[in-house]
Amino acid sequence: MADRFFTPDPLGPGEYVLTGPEAHHLSAVRRFAEGDEVVLFNGDGHEYPAQVLSVGKKTVVLSVLAPVVADRELGFPLVVASALPKSDRADFLVEKLTELGATRFVPLLTTRAVVQPKASVVEKFERAVIEASKQCGRNRLMLVDPPQKWDDFVARTDLPGPRVVLHTGPGLAHVGSRGGAIAVGPEGGFTPAEVDRARENGWLVLSLGTRILRVETAAIAATALLGERPV
Repeated sequence: MADRFFTPDPLGPGEYVLTGPEAHHLSAVRRFAEGDEVVLFNGDGHEYPAQVLSVGKKTVVLSVLAPVVADRELGFPLVVASALPKSDRADFLVEKLTELGATRFVPLLTTRAVVQPKASVVEKFERAVIEASKQCGRNRLMLVDPPQKWDDFVARTDLPGPRVVLHTGPGLAHVGSRGGAIAVGPEGGFTPAEVDRARENGWLVLSLGTRILRVETAAIAATALLGERPV
């Protein structure tokens, strides 16, 4: 796979000027030069092969070719909502959810959560999504919602099913469905009242097994199970 660079701009055949951090990365870090070939993407589902025409200090001029459809998405919605683990483990979580194909991530505000994220975390996670997408080849970006309170999240009517809360209960592998919505609590778990609130709103309360998993481990494992693509 050719080196991939992200731009939020609309793309199409013709000359395009890349600026900002991606231009710096292309020219100063990766040291591409005139005539080299790269791939651009902007989240619209296509890849845009391009050839470097010239490299400046802050800009790179490219000749963009016809777009190529490269579908690497699951084909169904998979929403993951999770309390945030500490420090860089949250970035690791977002990176792996992107690689596994999750379509939306919602940071949760729960009773026992040690990390209570602010709205500013969205921009940070969106940058992590872009970097992970560059690496794994996704051409549609996983969406990141603002942090949401638990009671508000479980009451949402726009979430796909099945809707699953990871807690104690039957095994998640028995759901027998792909896609849906997954909710993961903090390392102290959801409170009984939070679990009751989920049940009242039609959520399934299921388990990943007898061992206690870290937040990011549980979210990644559940995403892998419900995100399995049809063969």
